[in-house]
Amino acid sequence: MPFLSVPKEVAVGTAMLGVAFATGMLAGKIYPSSGFRTPKSSKRIIEKSSPLWQYILDHSLREHPILKKLRLLTAEHPCGVMMVSCDQAQLMANLVKLIKAKKVIEIGVFTGYNTLNMALVLPDNGKVIACDINEDYVKTGKPLWKEARVEHKIDLRIKPAIQTLDELLASGEAETFDFAFIDADKESYNEYYEKCLRLIKKGGIIAIDNVLWGGRVLKPRKDDLETQSIHHLNEKLLRDARVNISMLPMGDGVTLAFKL
Repeated sequence: MPFLSVPKEVAVGTAMLGVAFATGMLAGKIYPSSGFRTPKSSKRIIEKSSPLWQYILDHSLREHPILKKLRLLTAEHPCGVMMVSCDQAQLMANLVKLIKAKKVIEIGVFTGYNTLNMALVLPDNGKVIACDINEDYVKTGKPLWKEARVEHKIDLRIKPAIQTLDELLASGEAETFDFAFIDADKESYNEYYEKCLRLIKKGGIIAIDNVLWGGRVLKPRKDDLETQSIHHLNEKLLRDARVNISMLPMGDGVTLAFKL
């Protein structure tokens, strides 16, 4: 298939990215150094204290009441700013719903806001394989998964994500997943991407978070392995004929890779 061609399954999904791009130009998120995640720049194109940021949320965010409850609980957590931004999570849920996904992989769970976010839009027989190595963080969200009555859709795996992905491949689940969200240790990004690409079916989507990495990708230092890893993956994705891509300046940058 020619590099720039778009399969039918992907063409529909790309139609909504213009709105995401406009929103992303105005919004961002920050993370401290802790646990499964790694530090980010505090730079934002528009600050959360700005009336314009509030306008964006007031005129675009449709947040489930239990999602809002988990977001507010997470905000009280010492590492609460590690949570995916609510506008970005909403885009992920919209994509999951748009492609009628049934099987989802999430690499990096934290308190489980985005896990709940995606589980809410999956059909009753859908499943999120949620990968993390810190069960303490997840304890915040698990009661709310149950309250939202989606606990049965979430398969939490507390172990290195590479191990879980290898287990899924070994059990014959290649090309059976519809969507994957990658937001974990940056030095493993290429390996996560390659294994998810094997697990995702044609027409499926891989969302890769933090691809702008606070702007450090513009001039990666030789001793900064995290930034080097992200930068190398960004360059690889540009030339990867197995996918079509859109890089959005939403949050700390998110690339959507549509498997051909």
